Amino acid sequence: MLRGERSAVETYQEVIEKYGDNPAMDELRGIWRDHQQSVSELDAHIRSLGGEPDTDSGAWGFVTGMIQKTANLFGEESAVESLEKGEKKGLEDYKDALEGDCITAECRTMYQTKLIPRIESHLKILDEIEDAVD
Repeated sequence: MLRGERSAVETYQEVIEKYGDNPAMDELRGIWRDHQQSVSELDAHIRSLGGEPDTDSGAWGFVTGMIQKTANLFGEESAVESLEKGEKKGLEDYKDALEGDCITAECRTMYQTKLIPRIESHLKILDEIEDAVD
């Protein structure tokens, strides 16, 4: 989950840098900050359990970076669609994790009360941006 959140931070940063003058970027900056917050929360949780968090997005970051770079070539609408796909994948990953019994009760609560609602909010915002770009 931490790698996915780090990847989201990197991907949103790329889009913001590419389309920074568009008014919709204010909304994307908010989502970017949310993902930074999620990274901080997951990082802190891992440390509280005595673990050492990964510091990069790993292979997942590379894959999403390549998808985003391709989307950037085709314009803003494609970039927003790419972000939306990433958010949906993240939501699916969190929900899959909740179905298992390998996460702590504290982590389960964090997913249900903070991280999943954030992603659901992001999807609504991206849908509105996508409608405005069409």
